[in-house]
Amino acid sequence: MNAERLYHITTAAEANAARERGEYRPAAFDREGFIHCSYDRQVVATANRIFPGRDDLVLLEIDPRQLACPVVEENLEGGTELYPHIYAPLSMHAVSAVHPFPQKAGGTFTLPATLARQD
Repeated sequence: MNAERLYHITTAAEANAARERGEYRPAAFDREGFIHCSYDRQVVATANRIFPGRDDLVLLEIDPRQLACPVVEENLEGGTELYPHIYAPLSMHAVSAVHPFPQKAGGTFTLPATLARQD
């Protein structure tokens, strides 16, 4: 299994509610059947495309080794880049950190300093 960390963008309110329940199930889960995730290299582009102007976001950092289901890499929008999807509710035991994810001046996002790569 690929042990690369996964990230899911959500609101701080949804993350707090999930902590209380012990499980995260986004609003679209019942309709879509999975949780959209990204690898660290995909987070910023995803946030800038889907969440412009949002100032209430956090990143759930997910350890795929702690998941009870496999991660499916796929592209459901017709592109070539593969994104990880979790086809089950997310146990908060698999969430290793919740990172603040505020937008920067101008309404764009950058990877939080807590996740910045040290190349």
